[in-house]
Amino acid sequence: MWPYPRILAHRGGGTLAPENTLAGVRRGMVAGFRAIEYDVMLARDGVPVVLHDPVLGRTVAAPGSVTDYDALALAALDAGSWFGPGYAGEPVPLFAEFAQYCKAHGVWMNIELKPAPGFDAATGTTVARMTAALFAEELDHAPASGQAARVPLLSSFSEAALQAARVAAPRLPRALLVDALPPDWRERAAALDVAALHVDHLALTAAQAADVKAAGLGLFCYTVNEPARARELLGWGVDAFCTDRIDLIGPGFR
Repeated sequence: MWPYPRILAHRGGGTLAPENTLAGVRRGMVAGFRAIEYDVMLARDGVPVVLHDPVLGRTVAAPGSVTDYDALALAALDAGSWFGPGYAGEPVPLFAEFAQYCKAHGVWMNIELKPAPGFDAATGTTVARMTAALFAEELDHAPASGQAARVPLLSSFSEAALQAARVAAPRLPRALLVDALPPDWRERAAALDVAALHVDHLALTAAQAADVKAAGLGLFCYTVNEPARARELLGWGVDAFCTDRIDLIGPGFR
């Protein structure tokens, strides 16, 4: 059973605010969302930051890569001007502060481990330990108290990051991200002990969705921006999805 929200705002605020920023989270909250997906990687000093691209320049106006900077230096950079002048000066968030903000405001988190090249295991270990510490009380009392639905879900394309997260914080739920379901998805899911598979909706078929659900796994799709497609996927038994179009697909979408 999927205990989490069904509709997530992609990277915080979808197309309505700069991605992976607190401004994005706040914009998603205005639209009624209390569930988001976002990306985390390690800076040079091993401190996790909320960022999608290991190479800077698209959303952060700076040269080089994330591993060229310590976390506080990244946090001083502008991650909002690319989106619009109203967001100029919006910083790159530190993961610890970002996660604490979301928890304090009742925003459930799908945390994607997005390691910079060569930092897979370190990213999985660090983010899992920090997340488990932040949600220690919920983990101690779940599922008897119904706290399981409040605990974040870690997801990643990196199997090394997921394995490291499993070792570091085995009670945290995990999900394997794939572009399309590989032939050995059952074996890979079992080896990683994941709770769910996260799949590009464009590569998913109704038969595959039925197979995943029959295997007892959660099924999540990214990134669904058309209401008709969203209804089709839910009709196939897909448990949840993220969307950029939080203006078209709200948190109560059916």
